[in-house]
Amino acid sequence: MSKVIIIGAGPAGLSAAITIAENGLNVLVIDEYMKPGGRLLGQLYEEPNGNWWNGIKESQNLFDKAVSTGVEIKLQTPVSNIEESNGIWNVYTEDEVYTTSHLLLATGAAEAPLPIPGWTLPGVMSVGAAQVMTNVHRVKPGERGVIVGVNVLSSAIAMELKLAGIDVAAITLPKMNMVTKESGNPLDVMNSLLHVSHMAPSAFVKMGSKLMKNDFLKRMGITFFPKNGVKMWDIPIMLRKAVVEIYGESQVEGVTIATISPSGDIIPGTEENIAADFVCIAGGLYPLAELAAVAGCPFYHVEELGGYVPLHNERMETVLEGLYVAGNITGIEGAKVAISQGVTAGLAIVNSTDGGKQEAKLNDSIKAIEETRNKAYIQFHPDVKAGKQKLQNYWNEHWKAVVSQ
Repeated sequence: MSKVIIIGAGPAGLSAAITIAENGLNVLVIDEYMKPGGRLLGQLYEEPNGNWWNGIKESQNLFDKAVSTGVEIKLQTPVSNIEESNGIWNVYTEDEVYTTSHLLLATGAAEAPLPIPGWTLPGVMSVGAAQVMTNVHRVKPGERGVIVGVNVLSSAIAMELKLAGIDVAAITLPKMNMVTKESGNPLDVMNSLLHVSHMAPSAFVKMGSKLMKNDFLKRMGITFFPKNGVKMWDIPIMLRKAVVEIYGESQVEGVTIATISPSGDIIPGTEENIAADFVCIAGGLYPLAELAAVAGCPFYHVEELGGYVPLHNERMETVLEGLYVAGNITGIEGAKVAISQGVTAGLAIVNSTDGGKQEAKLNDSIKAIEETRNKAYIQFHPDVKAGKQKLQNYWNEHWKAVVSQ
């Protein structure tokens, strides 16, 4: 039998590879990056139990286990195309075309940029790039920075930058426009920020979040939110300020911010400058699903999952024979959920090759995903369960339509 091919050497891809190899099948993992681990590489935070989640260490553990089980891993190998022909999937790279009857897409997520005047200046980067520079390559992106965009990702990475001795002057909103309307609206942002209030060391923030149980209190909270922000990890979180522009001659020198109304409108005459030598733009993450689209997999836009996701079931199977998905391509969640999904995808692939002998383990692994999701310290979307249910409904509708034809 041909090797099972997995595209993506992140937590989902590696955990799937280990599961498949441990069940006696040959596996090839392909990834475009120079190191295995995907977005897991940049993660570094303290968990509620006091343990540290070190992405580099976790990535190395997964890689070592994959290699020890006989998994072949090809790094620095971008995939340009995939297509199915007579039940065989062809995977195109610059080196050669690989073939398999079982293909798993574990391509992860990408960052959504926020267009801000001055964003082409040297020193402006995505917040994920700053995370990789700091946590993976051990290079400071600068000495003093401003993060534009208040969300789960920027909150977590701001803490990591502080751990590296970097001065984060503020986390603030982008100026609201047609593109940034949700990320520039204070009330929408407060809803997302309350979702990660448990991460804050500030007792004030934790206590205040418990009071914000209805829309009236949230509107009151925004109206009276301190103009200079509330500090988390000694970083001002500014929900009543927005970045008007990033300024500098040949590189970033700072940002111009202005006070905004509770509805997000700029209040004229309130502009002020904050000096900084780098700026991080945090527009959030979306599923990196282009290869699934190229393959012809049906898609649905599910806001609760972060964007367009390929149609799949809880066993990580798509509607296309032999094509599976796992990790952030299925919706934006944490690395631990991705690892659980990788195990499920791996068992689903093995199950399809041995006559269903893995059915019991497969069902247990599906339950394990839900348990991991329930315990997740960081949840990127508060209504992810509702999003998963929407996708399941789409799956049921798809097969009903197929049967009725």
